[in-house]
Amino acid sequence: MGAGEDDDLFDPPGPRGRRRIAVATTMSLAVLALLLAGVVYQFAMHGQLNADKWSLFVQPPVLRYLLGGLWATVQVTLISAALALPLGALLALGRRCRQRVLRWPSAAYVEVLRAIPLLLLIYTFLLGLPSIGVRMPLFWQLVCPIVLTNAAVLAEIFRAGVRALPHGQTEAAYALGLGYWPTMRLVVLPQAIRQTAPSLVSQLVRLLKDSTLGYVVSFLELLNSAKVLGEYNHSIVQSFLVVALVYMLVNSALAAAAGRLERRTGRPRGAAPEIRASRVTATGTP
Repeated sequence: MGAGEDDDLFDPPGPRGRRRIAVATTMSLAVLALLLAGVVYQFAMHGQLNADKWSLFVQPPVLRYLLGGLWATVQVTLISAALALPLGALLALGRRCRQRVLRWPSAAYVEVLRAIPLLLLIYTFLLGLPSIGVRMPLFWQLVCPIVLTNAAVLAEIFRAGVRALPHGQTEAAYALGLGYWPTMRLVVLPQAIRQTAPSLVSQLVRLLKDSTLGYVVSFLELLNSAKVLGEYNHSIVQSFLVVALVYMLVNSALAAAAGRLERRTGRPRGAAPEIRASRVTATGTP
């Protein structure tokens, strides 16, 4: 939806509305500041802000340990994304296929895997598969459930991107003699990926958050590494705060990348008035 369409749907607030927004914003910021001050005061009263509790995180062995956990998180995220993206694309195309033998299983997979909690799926790989003799490394006990769950979500993102494209794209490909799968692979899917790029990057943020469930399978990703470090050095609060800051920085970078992609793939701001003017000229009515 372009900027011009937003103007049609939402009227800008008047002077009274702007004053209310300013007052509400000021009050919200004041409450947040008071809460933050209360938290800092409680930390100081219990000695959680003492320098000896924070100097731990500048020691080279601790930094190497946390960086190892961060690298494990990055590995889980990248490999899960590399596997979930093509699987999601295949599910989206299979769900739009005219052949029932492909459409029905794809639809069933998407609906079922979207409904099953990721934590339950991880426990299935951790406890269920070993009971039938299937044993996997800790890394894949975490990655496989993440891939299976996120592939279902990505399939819906891809399907929405395909449906958003004009039907003329598909019809032109069929007119050139291309079949269904070549049309999807060469014409439709590349455009759908470009249209849904911001949503795909946002889903990558979810993949990063899903990796924090590594504690279930005792995989030492970043959050689990911080937990082990905090329990060993009696600095659990400091460890979690440092790791929370790292996650905020990484997620902010991914969010900024999604914003840049959205601006690059979105319609220019000046396009909406021109479209409305052309519609008026063509139909004679606004």
